[in-house]
Amino acid sequence: MKKNNIFNKFPSTFWIANTAELIERLAWYGFYMVFAIYLTASKETGALGFSQVEKSYIMSLGTTLLYLLPIITGSIADKFGYKKILLLSFAIYSSGFLLLGKATNFSSVFAIFIYIAIGGAFFKPIISATIAKTTNEKNSSIGFGIFYLMVNIGSFIGPLFTSNLRQSSWYSVFLFTSAVFILNFILILFFYKEPERIKNNKTFKSSISESFINIFKVLKDLKFVIFLILIAGFWAMYYQLFYSLPVFIEQWVDTSILFNKINSISPYIANLIGTSQHTIAAEMITNIDAMYIIVFQIIISAIVMKFKPLNAMISGILIASIGMGLMFFSMNPVFLLFAILIFSLGEMSSSPKITEYIGRIAPKDRVAMYMGTSFLPVALGSSIAGYLSGSVYQNIADKISIIYKDGLARGINLQKINNNFTQTDLINEYLQKTNQTLNQMNNYLWSEYQPYNILYVYASIGFITTLGLLAYHKFANK
Repeated sequence: MKKNNIFNKFPSTFWIANTAELIERLAWYGFYMVFAIYLTASKETGALGFSQVEKSYIMSLGTTLLYLLPIITGSIADKFGYKKILLLSFAIYSSGFLLLGKATNFSSVFAIFIYIAIGGAFFKPIISATIAKTTNEKNSSIGFGIFYLMVNIGSFIGPLFTSNLRQSSWYSVFLFTSAVFILNFILILFFYKEPERIKNNKTFKSSISESFINIFKVLKDLKFVIFLILIAGFWAMYYQLFYSLPVFIEQWVDTSILFNKINSISPYIANLIGTSQHTIAAEMITNIDAMYIIVFQIIISAIVMKFKPLNAMISGILIASIGMGLMFFSMNPVFLLFAILIFSLGEMSSSPKITEYIGRIAPKDRVAMYMGTSFLPVALGSSIAGYLSGSVYQNIADKISIIYKDGLARGINLQKINNNFTQTDLINEYLQKTNQTLNQMNNYLWSEYQPYNILYVYASIGFITTLGLLAYHKFANK
């Protein structure tokens, strides 16, 4: 083996960090892709049967904290050491998922997910800092390229495991996720070497204060603040991929159509990715976004590298907005695969350019400070996405809410869901009292109440962001 091959360009800690990132993303997205379904699906399946509003509170606040807390956790890692904080992170992760699988009421699920988010907030800044400290000017481009490849591979593989596990029992999903994080704990404990870093001799309080002072210094740049607020719109749209789309597929899309098409081509593949009911699980369809990124990211990056970052962002977000709208347009799962492709092409064109643009517009003596604020629009976007996927989705597209609405319009007294009366019981009672089959009910509710109108809400967020960036572009040039 030649000494100048790619593996010898980086120290061992670089590869350990990348492996840890792949494992963490595998576990996180394996759980996160099915989390909305677990929170809202009917109780007799082992899920929790929460409302869309309750789901949105849990997912959005947890994710918001996950991206806000690195302001503090990064300073903690600098003070006490990367390895110690990584071990703490995976200990929180692993114990948190064991607890989450046992929680059944809103308060306990909410509190435990916040606890898990804190674990994630410890992990995020450290692993990125490790990659930065184990690369140099000559190899940082390929180093971060490998890192983002690990992110997408882990994101794609995780749901393949948990989708099959949840068919047998939901608790096995949490056991699997916890076990994967224990694997990362062992990896860091025995193989991770602390990278060289400047020892932080300041007190913990002064380190935290300095972090906030630096953030406030950056936020005095009005033009940059406007950009961050606009980009939050992109993330508010993006997070519907996790908050709303899996639920929408579960409630409205007949995935047996897709199963039958795959089965006609390859029964082996159909049985491998399908369920025992001859359907394709919602998270398997949503996860196709990660597969598209793995296949097409290099090609798309080669194309958009010719464009200025802001131009690429505007074009990409516009394309992603069209794809997002199309995702909620039809009950046909084959059409949905096409819609996700459109969205992912826009995502691949815009998302990497956001970080690049921040790096370009930052004053040379404040690049790190500016880059440190790149998570703020993600946090804000997650909060907005939570509201849209909660109250807004529930009023427009939630099947359970629509059934109650139609029952009221028909003068039918439908029992309210409680501990002994599940969503499935409600649907069965509605079918019996309206003398419909399940397919007849779905088609009737789809045409009568038009749940697909939610697409206008989600797509408009992206369109408004695009228009805002166009105006910003004109303003920034001046």
